[in-house]
Amino acid sequence: MFLSSETVQILKNLSTINQSVLIKPGKTLNSMSVMKNILVKADIQEDFDRLVGIYDLNQFLNCLSLIPGAELTFGDSSITISDGKNSIDYRYSDPSVITAPPEKELKLPSEDVCVTLTEDHLEAVKKAAAVLQIPDVSLIGDGEKIYLTVRDKKNSGSNSYRVEVGITTDVFQFNMKVENLKLISGDYDVIISAKNLAFFTNHSRPVSYYIAMEPDSTFQS
Repeated sequence: MFLSSETVQILKNLSTINQSVLIKPGKTLNSMSVMKNILVKADIQEDFDRLVGIYDLNQFLNCLSLIPGAELTFGDSSITISDGKNSIDYRYSDPSVITAPPEKELKLPSEDVCVTLTEDHLEAVKKAAAVLQIPDVSLIGDGEKIYLTVRDKKNSGSNSYRVEVGITTDVFQFNMKVENLKLISGDYDVIISAKNLAFFTNHSRPVSYYIAMEPDSTFQS
């Protein structure tokens, strides 16, 4: 098997969510953060024919970079990465030590807020959070407009940044940690449940994420 550059990019993104990955047979990659507050699913062109556990995904990706364009052969206990002259024997991890998503597919309990967040919106709030040294970002609806906002939610007098991203008739404040916006680049359709769960779907790539909102989030229809 040869891994496409797109699949390698997706694996790099997964490595920011969980250092380990359990690849199941088929053409789908799934991962979940150790805190179980981020879940990602990606469809890929490669078709895996066996269960593959990788404990240190960054290390595995670095091995791929040592032999560019190498073919991957999946044996009984390891992956052989080879270009015919150079090869690496990379051992599988025990699946029991990897935090993996549950078998049952996660679904939103309700669909209460819908908004599109562009790549520019997401990059802007990440930069603003870094500059202002604030770890929180909120999606706020005031009954008319929706704003993506960086501010100290416990301090009304703090510095803040906001960008208008949509319209609404509802009043809500969905809070999340900036560090949880570990999304592969692109524009996203976002559906949020009042039960504090958001579903992000990438416009141009077959990748989606469930991200838990903070428990102090509020929604008023």
